Amino acid sequence: MAQKNQEKGSTGGAPVVTEPARVRNVVLVGHSGAGKTTLVEALLAATGTIGRAGSVVDGTTVGDHDPAAVRQQRSVSLSCAPLLHNGIKVNLLDTPGYADFVGELRAGLRAADAALFVVSAAGGMDAATVALWEECAAVDLPRAVAVARLDQPRADVDEAVALCQRVFGDNVMPLYLPMLGDDGVSTEGLLGLITRRVFDYSAGLPADVRDPDPEHQRAIDESRDELIEGIIAESEDETLMDRYLDGEEISDEVLIDDLEKAVARGHFYPVVPVCAETGVGLDVLLEVLTAAFPSPLEHDLPAVTGVDGSPRPPLTCDPDGPLVAEVVKTTVDRHVGRVSLVRVFSGTLRPEQTVHICGHGMAERGHPDHDADERVGHIYTPLGATLREVSQCVAGDICAITKSGSAETGDTVSAKDDPLLIAPWEMPEPLLPVAIVARSRADEDALARNLARLVAGDPTLRLERNPETHQLVLWCMGEAHADVVLDRLRAGGVELDTEPVTVSLRETLTVPASGHGRHVKQSGGHGQYAVCDIEVEPLPRGAGFEFVDRIVGGAVPHNYIPSVEKGVRAQLERGLVAGHPVVDVRVTLVDGKAHSVDSSDAAFQAAGALALRDAAERGQPALLEPIDEVTVRVPDGSVGAVMSDLSSRRGRVLGTEPDEDAEGRTLVRAEVPATELLRYAVELRSMTGGTGTFRRHFVRHDPMPAHLADQARKEHTP
Repeated sequence: MAQKNQEKGSTGGAPVVTEPARVRNVVLVGHSGAGKTTLVEALLAATGTIGRAGSVVDGTTVGDHDPAAVRQQRSVSLSCAPLLHNGIKVNLLDTPGYADFVGELRAGLRAADAALFVVSAAGGMDAATVALWEECAAVDLPRAVAVARLDQPRADVDEAVALCQRVFGDNVMPLYLPMLGDDGVSTEGLLGLITRRVFDYSAGLPADVRDPDPEHQRAIDESRDELIEGIIAESEDETLMDRYLDGEEISDEVLIDDLEKAVARGHFYPVVPVCAETGVGLDVLLEVLTAAFPSPLEHDLPAVTGVDGSPRPPLTCDPDGPLVAEVVKTTVDRHVGRVSLVRVFSGTLRPEQTVHICGHGMAERGHPDHDADERVGHIYTPLGATLREVSQCVAGDICAITKSGSAETGDTVSAKDDPLLIAPWEMPEPLLPVAIVARSRADEDALARNLARLVAGDPTLRLERNPETHQLVLWCMGEAHADVVLDRLRAGGVELDTEPVTVSLRETLTVPASGHGRHVKQSGGHGQYAVCDIEVEPLPRGAGFEFVDRIVGGAVPHNYIPSVEKGVRAQLERGLVAGHPVVDVRVTLVDGKAHSVDSSDAAFQAAGALALRDAAERGQPALLEPIDEVTVRVPDGSVGAVMSDLSSRRGRVLGTEPDEDAEGRTLVRAEVPATELLRYAVELRSMTGGTGTFRRHFVRHDPMPAHLADQARKEHTP
């Protein structure tokens, strides 16, 4: 049914705004299982956006409509779910909490103006969430915290709030305290610290707001004083603290106004207990999202240039300004085709408008630079998989467009007569290779089509066709990411298998040797005749290949000398002992013989190849493996374990240094054989609790240990 709604552009209840001030773009972040998707469902149901909240377990949620998400019972992609509260449209951007899907998280952060950190009252917090908080702090992104899952057996709101204060730092303060029910365990209400009022949810939503009972007054007063001091410390009114210290009663209206301003500036971080299942806190959380979080008018916009890189003035969030929007996510639906989730930063996007779509700077990820003018058909407000048609999308809002022939994630959408380019957001490098092979020729065609669609929508997925190993390799963020990609390929009708990834090796000769090549054949008519003698000597690592002509007296006619070199080069590419290219050798042609009739270019190519193979028998050939320089970024407490692990991978640690971009983190630099890094992305994550990252680049080839070289030769032998 969702697909039919997409095709027809269902308009039922789609919130539409005409000015940026009435928009809030909020990204929900937190570790996997914290309750983000369930909270989104509850907020949608509480505002009447959907009739009934779905279930992650049953696979009926708005956000987790992807078959892989339903199967894994966790979010695997970014989803947008708008709702309307007090005349404000809130675009809830639900992101996956698992580290493999960090690309979807990055897209959500790009489209958002504020972040809601969802922390489980029963499950604690992972290190990746702490690192993300620090990242948001570096750019002053406004944040709030929702302590969710209050109905869980081990839920402890006080401990969860204390944990947030310990790891997130200053100005993380609760606005409400949990009020337990008669059983002393379940949370039936909240105690408002600013208003000194009780929000009783024992009868469901909306809350019954009343005065506190006497036993609640002490807890309210103690926590309220700390909260008020925190709010006043961030107030723009410098006299407010003196008035408070002099005993003046600060009005609730002044405190709330200062609180909202501090949150919008990214200087104060309210904590709200909330329970999706019972409805506790949903209404007060909506108030925080709409009243305290900033509109797009208050958030800095990304820099823009001309398509040619020429400087342009900064953007403003003006519906009447030049059209500049960005594709933050691209998916391909079997019924609708390509669906692009678009954040409009400036101007207004309208149906039937001709726009310029361009993407530059991602060629190394398999996304060649592209520019195209396309006509936008219909514009939709997305609600998970359902698209509801709207008349326009103003600056600051988020919408979806369909059937674009060229739009990819990260592309800029701008006016046809004044095309612009938005500076791309930072994307992590995929570092887990997965080699795939189609089962049949028909599957190869289907595989090519489906891969093009997946790569267009996922900047964290890189496609490599290795010309040496002849493998088709998908570079993914981790095993879960790879599983989702393979599932989507198979869902597209592709029958495929995976195979071990082969690392491209090199061969060389380690001692000087001479070789004799004789190619003489008679088969009636013109025969084939060529003889050449060569000397081969090893060169320093990285020197490549040299060919030297030392023929005297015309033993090999001048016109056939390039033929010998061509044959030698061809044999170098084919390898000598294990089928890998030969490098770092000098081949000198010293003698030979020719026939006035039977010699030919082909004959001397064959003789050159034979001579090289002959020399290899005495040149003590060796296998070389690629060495990568690796920079691992880890928390200080994981440095020892990481260095030990690198050494176990035959790595050579070059040194460590503090990470200048993040306190409490260290950069470990090492040189490691590429064969030892095939699964390092998975194993590093396991060692560091998901907080370790690394970069790698090739530096040189080094001799492979004898036992590994022997194994490689055996695998090559038919």
